[in-house]
Amino acid sequence: MIVVMKQGATPDQVQHMVRQVESLGLKAHVIVGAERTVIAAVGVKRDGNKESLESGPGVAEVVPISAPYKVASREVKPERTVVTAGSLSVGGNQIGVIAGPCSVETEKQILACAVAVREAGATALRGGAFKPRTSPYSFQGLKEDGLKMLAAARDATGLAIVTEVVASEDVDLVAKYAEVLQIGARNMQNYRLLEAVGRTERAVLLKRGPSATVEELLLAAEYILDAGNPNVMLCERGVRTFEAHTRFTLPLATVPYLHQKTHLPVVVDPSHGTGHAYLVPDMCTASVAAGADGLIIEVHPDPENALSDGYQTLNFEQFKQVMRRCRKVAEALDKTL
Repeated sequence: MIVVMKQGATPDQVQHMVRQVESLGLKAHVIVGAERTVIAAVGVKRDGNKESLESGPGVAEVVPISAPYKVASREVKPERTVVTAGSLSVGGNQIGVIAGPCSVETEKQILACAVAVREAGATALRGGAFKPRTSPYSFQGLKEDGLKMLAAARDATGLAIVTEVVASEDVDLVAKYAEVLQIGARNMQNYRLLEAVGRTERAVLLKRGPSATVEELLLAAEYILDAGNPNVMLCERGVRTFEAHTRFTLPLATVPYLHQKTHLPVVVDPSHGTGHAYLVPDMCTASVAAGADGLIIEVHPDPENALSDGYQTLNFEQFKQVMRRCRKVAEALDKTL
């Protein structure tokens, strides 16, 4: 349910209603919007809950939430959420660009990437220190040494760090170094991991699983929100279909659809979504045109010799060209990039 407070409701009235919600065995999420404050009352609904809350001080109305995802729904918060983490801002009229290599390989490599993508206009640096790979014999990442290299690159360039966390026991370690915790596609429904990042104060980039529906993606986001972390970005990175001409199928209709269903910002990953570097530039511009709030792009100084995903990675000059093209599309939509 949503407890909609009257305009001018006092902080004491809001806190009183939070206590009332919790006394019914429900969890209370206070969401302050531009025009109203609401309290999302989440949990097992019981007879009489609605009526017992409607008479509370400062309450305008109590409305049921129809969507299975509650806190993520636009029924709870009509205004779009803007997530800010260090140099990265995603949502509203600002399109955030996260760029960097699939994997952190050396300090020289990650620093060169950070400098190059910042100069081209990126607002955050990506790079994998922990790499979950399909084969146990593939490069698994440098782990904490890689995190330290990312932190050094941030110190040199000012770019916020976006990196993947693959296990709940690693959350505190990764959060010590990174502004944004990425939940990879393989872990989208790792609910203990979602709850763990939800208990942090770090922003979270949640990638859609390759076989997940949009509703399942939103319910995964709900785990993070319900744990208390409001700074969630959704990422469309392509899904598995019968097609074989690309690594995954990148459904850009997901972007405007999600904007209708949720207030959370939507980031697109054209690198994983296509799996081919030559397709990435067109899908970046198409993503911006479709209304994406952000892009996450793989960039490497020498893609041919990258330790992972070189075939879908842009070099520095290609990334500059992509940024120039995307900036023109963004300007046509009255956005900045």
